[in-house]
Amino acid sequence: MADEPEARVRLGINPIGWSNDDLPELGGDIPLERCLSEARLAGYSGIEKGGKFPEDPKLLRPLLEDHGLALISGWFSGRLLELDVDREKKRMASHLRLLQEMGCPVLVYAETTGTVQNKIDVPVAERPRLEPDDLRRYGEKLTKLADWLVSEECPMVFHHHVGTVVETEAEIDLLMANTDTSVSLLFDTGHLTVAGGDLEGTFRRHAARIKHVHAKNVRAEVLDRLRARRWSFLKGVIEGVFTTPGDPQGCVDFALLGRLLAEFGYRGWLVVEAEQDPKKAEPLAYARMGIEALQKACAEAGVRIES
Repeated sequence: MADEPEARVRLGINPIGWSNDDLPELGGDIPLERCLSEARLAGYSGIEKGGKFPEDPKLLRPLLEDHGLALISGWFSGRLLELDVDREKKRMASHLRLLQEMGCPVLVYAETTGTVQNKIDVPVAERPRLEPDDLRRYGEKLTKLADWLVSEECPMVFHHHVGTVVETEAEIDLLMANTDTSVSLLFDTGHLTVAGGDLEGTFRRHAARIKHVHAKNVRAEVLDRLRARRWSFLKGVIEGVFTTPGDPQGCVDFALLGRLLAEFGYRGWLVVEAEQDPKKAEPLAYARMGIEALQKACAEAGVRIES
């Protein structure tokens, strides 16, 4: 009898394919009920938190249970770069409580001080940047915050993100080098691709600290235009730079991702996330496309999918 695969994942999705919190004109009219129903219909086990979700666990828990979905985690817009650790703890207290009461394994943290990700008239190329020494000092503060989240039993996964101070492969490397292991990494295939990073190399260097994965695809032709025409992040979203795994227009190698997950024994959530215009990219169709591609990649690599 063959050995059971060490790598085990649960497949989840982010609601941003239905409704975009930064661009309400993209899916702002789509009810949460439709999003949850279609996520389950597509075959997902869990969903990340979106802006339309109730903030009260007494309301959110039965809502998700009715759809057979677990709450995976939720994004927190960090400002630790400009605030002290105690102030940041107070800012995230209610968000952390919700994740804790919902049994979420991690808290998604992104540094959004000075970010241009939500500014439609500011090119991505004009994002804020930190000098190496500044990033080292930031890493010290981030470690203190992450240590506290470990003690709260909801560890941090840091989200590198286009338009922020931690976008590039080099910035990810520097952040990981200047933080302790309490700072885990959310590995996002789409954001790293847009930033021009090496997916395999970055994954291999930081595999031991990758505790959450966003499976986001990128349309290379749109990415070329984003760079050449100096688009903003949101302009890129509107024009369709992101898509789901399985899209033939996408350039991310998810078979490679599956092999890396298997090789390093990844255990955690594998989450489809692709902010698109739902009028152009029908959410249920793309949700199904994404999960089918990940199921194939996992099966070929020997990664067990748990329900």
